[in-house]
Amino acid sequence: MPSATPELISPRSARVSAARRLAKRNSRGKDRLFLAEGPQAVREAAGHRVDATSTLVELFATVEAADRYADIIGAARSAGARVHLASEDVIADISTTVTPQGLVGVCRFLDTPFEDVLAARPRLVAVLAHVRDPGNAGTVLRCADAAGADAVILTDGSVDLYNPKAVRASVGSLFHLPVAVGVPVRRAVAGLQDAGVRILAADGAGDRDLDEELDKGAMGGPTAWVFGNEAWGLPEETRVLADAVVRVPIHGKAESLNLATAAAVCLYASARAQRASGGCRSVTQS
Repeated sequence: MPSATPELISPRSARVSAARRLAKRNSRGKDRLFLAEGPQAVREAAGHRVDATSTLVELFATVEAADRYADIIGAARSAGARVHLASEDVIADISTTVTPQGLVGVCRFLDTPFEDVLAARPRLVAVLAHVRDPGNAGTVLRCADAAGADAVILTDGSVDLYNPKAVRASVGSLFHLPVAVGVPVRRAVAGLQDAGVRILAADGAGDRDLDEELDKGAMGGPTAWVFGNEAWGLPEETRVLADAVVRVPIHGKAESLNLATAAAVCLYASARAQRASGGCRSVTQS
């Protein structure tokens, strides 16, 4: 049985209105705050800090969700976040999903300066060049996290990192690895090359085959994969900046792979090559 009653029951209250505005990019940029929805994202946000400052600022929860996820509520309070028990109508008003899960967090921006990414001497990086679809951006971020990448870079002209759909699609991975935003493509490539990172452009028309690159043992060094826009891929001016343009081989009859799937294949290929001397860690290993 629920152990309490909601304190926020009106969608018109000031706190609810302030949170609801964060669904809009202009409001997010002005306040430097964004929404994280659902237990996985809120759990990760509650444990995340930037320079000892908690990322989670505020948490809205239905009474049922607060009872079900008491550990998350406790973590949020330990992080110093304000916790509000809210009615289902309030959560529905703040949430950007069709079926809210009862938890919506308000978080501080957490993107990392590009210079800090370079200073960490990354070995595996995903660069999203003018990627516009938030679901794709969040899914690639999740793939990069799973493959053990050191950072993700969103170039200028790419989707807002804090778009609610991108945050949801990352399934908490947004809080796991550094993400630099708004970096011009040329600057991203030049900076990574200066840091000793090989730049591989992923393109279905690439002159090099991913399988052949793996067979040659050419994938073991520090690598940044550049992935292009969903509709038109990588323009020639971006392709020529790369050290090589690599295609994922299509062995069956499929016309192509979508962005997120191709990114997963490429990132895992690099991850396996980089770990070859010590063995490949399986994601299914218990």
